[in-house]
Amino acid sequence: MSPDPQPPRRAALVGILDRLLRIAGGVVAVVAAVVTATLELLLSTLRVGGHLIGASVLVAVLANLVLSWFAYRTVGRRWAVALPAVPWFGLMVVAAGKTSEGDVLLAGDNWVGIVMIFAGSMAFAVMAFRLMLAPRPGTLPPPSRPAG
Repeated sequence: MSPDPQPPRRAALVGILDRLLRIAGGVVAVVAAVVTATLELLLSTLRVGGHLIGASVLVAVLANLVLSWFAYRTVGRRWAVALPAVPWFGLMVVAAGKTSEGDVLLAGDNWVGIVMIFAGSMAFAVMAFRLMLAPRPGTLPPPSRPAG
């Protein structure tokens, strides 16, 4: 005789808690994207000996790869990669534009800012592409055909 599965009330509670944790994971991914984008913008002007060193490029790539993975794992959906990508890219677009006073966070002559935006965007794109190619959980690969 098999043990009785979870009672319906408990199963409903587990489902609600699961959904709340997924929502919380998505919110954390969005907030973390804004925080890391701000850090990357601050690091984009970092100089050593008067020369730009590009630390923000490395931070952008690593942070965006981790954020993509985190969003996918916590939300459990492939589209979750967009949760950190959209606010990150939006903040970069806003930073590249001028304010009404003429201030610019990412100047056009700052090679680090341009490379950071490109590399950070590519990190999100690579993760999204990898998830699109990954087989769905629980599916079997297609059977191989015999040679000849």
